[in-house]
Amino acid sequence: MFQSLPEAKTDAILQLLALFREDTRENKVDLGVGVYKDAAGATPVMTAIKKAEKQLLETQDTKSYVGPIGSRPFCSAMVSQVFGSDADTDRIRCAQSAGGSGALRILSDMLRKIRPNAKVWVSDPTWPNHVPLLTAAGFELERYQYYDRSTNSITFDQMINTLSAAPENDIVLLHGCCHNPTGADLNMDQWKAVADVCEKRSLFPFVDFAYQGFGDGLEEDAQAIRYLASRMPEMVVAASCSKNLGLYRERAGAAMVLAENSVNADRALGMLGGVIRSNYSMPPDHGANISNIVLSDPALNAEWQGELNAMRDRMIGLRVAFAAALRKRSNSADFDFITEQKGMFSRLPLNTEQIETLRSEHGIYIVGDGRINIAGLPGDALDELAETIVSVL
Repeated sequence: MFQSLPEAKTDAILQLLALFREDTRENKVDLGVGVYKDAAGATPVMTAIKKAEKQLLETQDTKSYVGPIGSRPFCSAMVSQVFGSDADTDRIRCAQSAGGSGALRILSDMLRKIRPNAKVWVSDPTWPNHVPLLTAAGFELERYQYYDRSTNSITFDQMINTLSAAPENDIVLLHGCCHNPTGADLNMDQWKAVADVCEKRSLFPFVDFAYQGFGDGLEEDAQAIRYLASRMPEMVVAASCSKNLGLYRERAGAAMVLAENSVNADRALGMLGGVIRSNYSMPPDHGANISNIVLSDPALNAEWQGELNAMRDRMIGLRVAFAAALRKRSNSADFDFITEQKGMFSRLPLNTEQIETLRSEHGIYIVGDGRINIAGLPGDALDELAETIVSVL
């Protein structure tokens, strides 16, 4: 049976990670994989997380099933973090998911059942895994222009013009903050214009919210979602604990539904529970449990936020220093856009040949579209890195 299968298409980012691991050069630099790294190049477990895990170890008295919806205390804590402590929870329901990607998939499956004829509009560019996730759910995708590589800026007028012509009842996938792969975020005036178009065209917002706290802060990064919630009768949000809590391998996420009223919200949660049951039956428990402890315990929450702020400040500092090094080496302001972007990623104006030269000749690993992980920048060797990058341009 299996001999008839075609060769599996390799994930470009995972392939890059494998090549990096096999590279024996001591001065190699990994700017590809999207995980936070500290100054030593490690992805550490946060102190608040370790304390929460110790607390959980001492108090947990069962490993029984949690049910398809998952941990209700975790879901409540996530709703408060994303939508705010004063959110209209009568209209909001939440299911624990297997990471942010799991939230994207189960929400996609649910929306596909509700709107089988709808198309999903995704930004150009977008996170590469959005495409297989959405198409696996059965959706046909369309693109709205979001970013111009020649100017390193958001093409907002084109975005609005495209969405203004989208068929009614289609779905629009939006990045809540820290756009992946560009790091270029909409400002609040632009978000208001997006809400206007969604209202006018009856477009359904589907928000991917994977980086809360990595942009301007936990509260600041949530402003776009909270504004949409104040305007939209319905929307969904896929949230992740992978980045801001450092729980990459624990797969803790949340699929959230905002409905017109509590009755419709209950119906949506019931359908979402059925989707989960038919996919993986029940979510993993450990990551959600320790996330809930950190989010709910005042002392641990304060300690976690301090660690998160330090991570964000480090990335901001790396942006400023890297842009300055590139400005010095290139004798131009062509890279100053890096300082204006937010979160973990930026996109360098490199073509495929230049990216391959950086990898093969210099041990610098960058994703094929030029996306770099800001947290992976070597803070003590930015001048050397900038000189090498400029040399291949």
